[in-house]
Amino acid sequence: MPDRAAGALTLVIGGARSGKSAHAERLVSACPAPWSYVATAQAYDEEMRQRIALHRSRRGDGWTTIEAPLDLTGAIKALPDGQPVLIDCLTLWLTNHMLADHDVEAECRRLADVLSRPRGPWFVVSNEVGQGIVPDNALARRFRDAAGRLNQDVAAVAGTVLLMVAGLPLKVK
Repeated sequence: MPDRAAGALTLVIGGARSGKSAHAERLVSACPAPWSYVATAQAYDEEMRQRIALHRSRRGDGWTTIEAPLDLTGAIKALPDGQPVLIDCLTLWLTNHMLADHDVEAECRRLADVLSRPRGPWFVVSNEVGQGIVPDNALARRFRDAAGRLNQDVAAVAGTVLLMVAGLPLKVK
């Protein structure tokens, strides 16, 4: 299982509805509270508002939520040393930057650099998007490629990588 020690990074990756977030929440809550939840989602529509509400309802006392749809690097740098952290999720964060027409490669490099030096037990959730068909449009292919590179960079600096399949964690690293 993942290393819950100070300075440990765990990547929890998987497809849509694979159980990534719920599993990562359980891993974080196995550490001593207080816990930080760094959220990258933005509620642009009712469905997303409901998804965010579901995630919030699973978390009880002891959690502090930090919203960082774009400045994830800054939010992570501001976290207290030693505190267990859940960052959910990298692919939504990447989407936010792509839609804002930011320099995605530069932002991903900055993020991977910060994640390479965790100051506590940090858990990061991301979507595996490279196992489907090749997308039929340039933006979707650009997203798939950027997400794949970001996931590889984060996996390279993580001490533990878990692949979620049908709610079950498979240890990859």
